[in-house]
Amino acid sequence: MMLDSWKPGIFHGRRKKKDFFEGWYFKMVDRSEKQAYAVIPGVSITGNPLKSHAFVMFLDARAQRMRYYRYPLDDLEASDKKFGLTIGGSFFSLDKMRLNLEQGGDIITARISFNDTYPWPVKLLSPGVMGWYAFVPGMECYHGILSMDHAIEGFIETDGRGIDLTGGRGYIEKDWGISMPSSWIWMQTNHFDREGISLSGSIAKIPWLGSYFTGYIFGFLYDKKLYRFTTYTGAKVTGLDVNDNYIRIRLENRIYRLDIDADRSEGVELPAPKLGEMTAKVNESLRSRINVTLLRKNGPYAELIYSGTGRNAGLEFAGDVEELIRGLKNKA
Repeated sequence: MMLDSWKPGIFHGRRKKKDFFEGWYFKMVDRSEKQAYAVIPGVSITGNPLKSHAFVMFLDARAQRMRYYRYPLDDLEASDKKFGLTIGGSFFSLDKMRLNLEQGGDIITARISFNDTYPWPVKLLSPGVMGWYAFVPGMECYHGILSMDHAIEGFIETDGRGIDLTGGRGYIEKDWGISMPSSWIWMQTNHFDREGISLSGSIAKIPWLGSYFTGYIFGFLYDKKLYRFTTYTGAKVTGLDVNDNYIRIRLENRIYRLDIDADRSEGVELPAPKLGEMTAKVNESLRSRINVTLLRKNGPYAELIYSGTGRNAGLEFAGDVEELIRGLKNKA
């Protein structure tokens, strides 16, 4: 329903029968920054009922290990009014997570709360991170950022070892639709030289009217202000360079410039959706580093607003960078 556009956090797959996925992404780093986890609850709906299922993915960055807990679709319950999701014995919302995962001898439990969350603003004509694109029906993939940065309290127990996460930092986003893009770059970090600074960004191939364009959504949270560099706000990608070791991006709008230099560290292969099925693969790191510089443009000069390095960065790259570069010349 169109009204769901203003509620990016809720479950959007209630009436879907095939070719649909939805996943919520929770990133958590403890206070010491020695432990980093990504927890991804979601649903895969295909034309074959035997393949359709709910799931919880658990990524442990220190152990470089991913675990996939699979559940029948009937084990998923979701609220229509706000983000509240139950899969099996686990619960997820904007302010807490409860994990009770057990499969094949792997047991994970957690009791975690999220405080002072900072969602990407939802406005009448721009309902979240996708802007007016959120109203376009039939897009391959929709995206939402539920919290750019927040504090964590609680614990997680895995492999018989308890970890205190109190004092750590977290991040929450989600995707839903038919498939993840054939080519994309994604990055996120909220561990800079002080709390309250966060970067989240993605560049992706967007199928459009028989062709495609390269869309981008970057947000930099600094001093309680969100600096947005997105396709729909008229920002431009004026530099994109990717190799096996780094990703460099320059974004500009009329007032500001954002320079990003990300180191690509070793990651873990995760299942990703294609036509609703979790048959694609993407490599994700939670230990990358991202150098960020934000400047205010002033004629031929630029005034430095912030420069720093984000640690414990999530980083993904999939597909063909040349395809992304070519698509920057196309228009929606």
